[in-house]
Order: sequence, then structure tokens, then C-alpha cells
Amino acid sequence: MPVDPAALERQLLEARARTLRMTQDLEGERLLGPMLAIVNPPLWEIGHVGWFQERWCLRMAKGGAPIDSILDGADALYDSSAVAHDTRWSLPLPGREATCRYLADVLERVRERLAREPENPALRYYAQLSLYHEDMHAEAFHYTRQTLGDADPTGERPPRVDGAHDEEFAGGRFTRGARPGEGFAFDNEKWAHEVEVAPFRIAHGVVSNAQFLAYVQQGGGPAPRYWRKDADGWRQRWFDRWQPLEPEAPVLHVSALEAEHYCRWAGRRLPTEAEWELAARSGRISPGGVWEWTASDFLPYPGFWPDPYEDYSRPWFGTHRVLRGGSFSSAPRLARPSFRNFYTPERADVFCGFRTCAA
Repeated sequence: MPVDPAALERQLLEARARTLRMTQDLEGERLLGPMLAIVNPPLWEIGHVGWFQERWCLRMAKGGAPIDSILDGADALYDSSAVAHDTRWSLPLPGREATCRYLADVLERVRERLAREPENPALRYYAQLSLYHEDMHAEAFHYTRQTLGDADPTGERPPRVDGAHDEEFAGGRFTRGARPGEGFAFDNEKWAHEVEVAPFRIAHGVVSNAQFLAYVQQGGGPAPRYWRKDADGWRQRWFDRWQPLEPEAPVLHVSALEAEHYCRWAGRRLPTEAEWELAARSGRISPGGVWEWTASDFLPYPGFWPDPYEDYSRPWFGTHRVLRGGSFSSAPRLARPSFRNFYTPERADVFCGFRTCAA
């Protein structure tokens, strides 16, 4: 289904506004922040968003090598496939004002090109690629602020958990993955194929704070990060503030390993990604407002072939775990049944939780 150029332009502007909203108050030392394996220096990441959009939407020459960037030395600064993570804090990065000017210049040129070439399918594809890329980095800025204890610039919260009962599915042959013609899809979603799913029962809602607290209090395992118990009871750090634990909120910042430990304690298990997608497509489970860990390793679908952005999926097959759904911070266009998020199973800094299946 071809995307309308006007709608695409509007989405690009909305994504950029969210990027700037997530980072507008960062200045001084906060533009770099501490060197941690799970975050990027914000100033580098802002520039990387612009570089990626320019690389794919403006610099791809027909039948040849990419043309030069409008920013001298941009490839040596912002190419995440070539610039080692630990070096990003010591690069000669442009200042905030120059970096934001680069972002604005790139976006304006992309908008002009879309207006000139509304029927160019390659341009539409690359514009959507950069749009989704920016969506994911805006969410990364958001969870990085939680990691670092910064203020929340949005006031957004996940919804309350809706229902602890199970939904029962008969299983059978099920078609999972993205279908041609349904809109933009990443290479790891391609293409739709049949899988056999055994009968299963899956929780209508994700695991709540109250459910996880029972596990902690009964000696099942430790509390999640950002929880503490004081004289007034259990509290949770929400960005820069400690607040009373909300029993009906979904448990957040739990790794796949912690989720599996909870499941063993509860006599349950994590769903496979095929089970999760079947249930999600049925409309019978409640969106949880968190990325949901599955039991499935991140592996290619049959016939996988990388898209032009070759490093999006292929380097991570076999080392990462699949998450499904979408968080309260995700762009709604990411929260589709076929989308596959992926992190290493010990990560818990992202806005992740889980739902369970009957064992």
C-alpha cells in the first residue's frame, strides 16, 4: 500500500518534534552523560538521527557510492556501524546548536525532495526507514532519561493492567510475519509464513506490579531495578522522583531472565513469539503498554534477505531475544502485530515487562 507523501511528511515532522522534546532541556555535561554500555551520549545520538536520515534519503546516488554529507566528517562521527560505542564520548562532536541545525537542514531537504519526487518508491521507502529509526531513537532518549534519573519530559504513563485471566487458543496452522502490500516492514518481519502452534492459554493482561510484588515478598526473587522498600512501603523511581508503587501498573524494567524466574515461581512460562502474534492478531489480549519479552530467540524467518540497511537485523541473530507489542513511549506505528523488537536477555533498562502463558 503506497504511503501518501503528505502523510509521510506529517509523520516526519511529528517524529522530529518528539526527538526535540525528549532532548530540549539537555545542556552542558548532560549532553554527553556518563559512559555506560546501555546508552549513547545524547549529543552523539541526536546527530546520528540526522545522519541516518541524510544517508538514506539524500545521499544515495543512483548506481554509485553515496554522495558527500552536508556536514564535513559526518560519517566518521555518526555511522553507528563503523564508530565503536565507547569512542562516542570522545569524538569532536559539533555543539548542540550546530547539531540541531544539521538535523533541521536535513529534514528540510528531505521534505523538498519528497515534494519533487512524490512517485519515487525508493525515496518513500527510505523516508519511512528513517522515520521508524527516529521513532526508536526517541524512545531510546526516553528510557535513557529513566536510566540516568532525569526528569520525564512527557508525563506519559503505561495503562493499568487489564485482567489476570487467561485466553485460550486452539492453535493449529498460523501465518505470522508481515505481508507484502500491508505497509512498511523491516527485513526481520519478512515475509509471512505458516507455523504450527500447539493449543495454549495466554494471560489477557501483562504481569502487574502487584503480581510481581507477591513474588518478591514470598521470597521468589529480588525486586526489579528502581524499586525500594522504606517505612511507608514499596516505592518506585519514576525518572527523577520516588513514588508509591502502583499495584495495577504493569511491572517494568524486568529482564527476560527475571521474567523467566518469575514464571518458574508462578508455574507459568513466557509465550513464544508465534503464540504472542496469534493472540495479538485475534484482538483478545489487552495491549500492555510495555515491550513484552517472549521465549523466542531473535532468528531470521525462512528465506530472510537483508534490506539495504544490512546492519539492522543480521548482526544480532542468535544473540538477542524477541520482544513484542510496544511501550507507552513507542510511536503507535511501531505497535503492530508483526513488529519484532530485540534486546539481549539481561537488558532491563528499556520499557519492558511481560505476560505469561499456562505451563
